[in-house]
Amino acid sequence: MTTALLLLLPLLAAAGPDAARPDFSGTWERTDAEPERPSVASTGDLSFRSGSMGSGWGSPLTLRQDARALVVEYVHFSAYDLQPPVRLTFALDGSDSTNAVMIGHAASAQRSRAAWRDRTLVITTELAGPEPGRSVQVRQALTLESPDTLQVETTREASGGAPPSVTRTTYARRQEPPAGR
Repeated sequence: MTTALLLLLPLLAAAGPDAARPDFSGTWERTDAEPERPSVASTGDLSFRSGSMGSGWGSPLTLRQDARALVVEYVHFSAYDLQPPVRLTFALDGSDSTNAVMIGHAASAQRSRAAWRDRTLVITTELAGPEPGRSVQVRQALTLESPDTLQVETTREASGGAPPSVTRTTYARRQEPPAGR
């Protein structure tokens, strides 16, 4: 028995903490219900969502993950805007990740850092605030509640002492139809 345990120890050590980390890869649809209000556009636009800011990411949401990075991709613009999907890449080794986001007339650089807390991936992003010297920190904690349920808890905290805002957004894994259909 002791010999068998000694033989298994190197295998368990080689698996390390990465073995327990979930793979978030897939296409996810938001499932928490919030009322929608009509668009202000006369035609051709999607309706705007009301309620909380949610995860800060759209729906559907496509996640791709490998040992080095998590890539988040979602459509932010309508089809007639002719803009590519928003694509954010986060290094999973704890180093800084910089993403250029163009929503409006100028690109904005967002600096983020991802860290594992057990089976939850926490992405912390610092954003410039609307006033000079002010900033907003956004923490998105991704947890697989089940193989087909993703929970994103988003905490937004502004400098200057305002209380933080916390939202929880639930996504379900989109089931892709079998090939050939």
